[in-house]
Amino acid sequence: MTLPIYFPLGLSALLFGMGLWGALTRTNAVRILMFIEIMLNGVNLNLITFSRYYWQASAAEAARAPIITLFIMTVAAAEASVGLAIILNIVRQRGVIDVDKVDLLKG
Repeated sequence: MTLPIYFPLGLSALLFGMGLWGALTRTNAVRILMFIEIMLNGVNLNLITFSRYYWQASAAEAARAPIITLFIMTVAAAEASVGLAIILNIVRQRGVIDVDKVDLLKG
């Protein structure tokens, strides 16, 4: 017995929606990065689900989504490390982690 496709797609939509809501409503920079990671995990689950259910015609097509998922995970890790480095630099200079109070680009 296989799992119906709407279960993982529903979970993927829920993860993406929670990540989007959290990234738009929070002011703490570390929390915003965490919610962006949740959004990327929802996209990865979506890719793997479609790979499992629809792209089973050949080995090359079946391997396409996991390769894209690994690429997204690599970019997400790089984004998290660069984002945390920027946040740590801002905290060292300004002493503030709140996104609304950071005004580095203002003249």
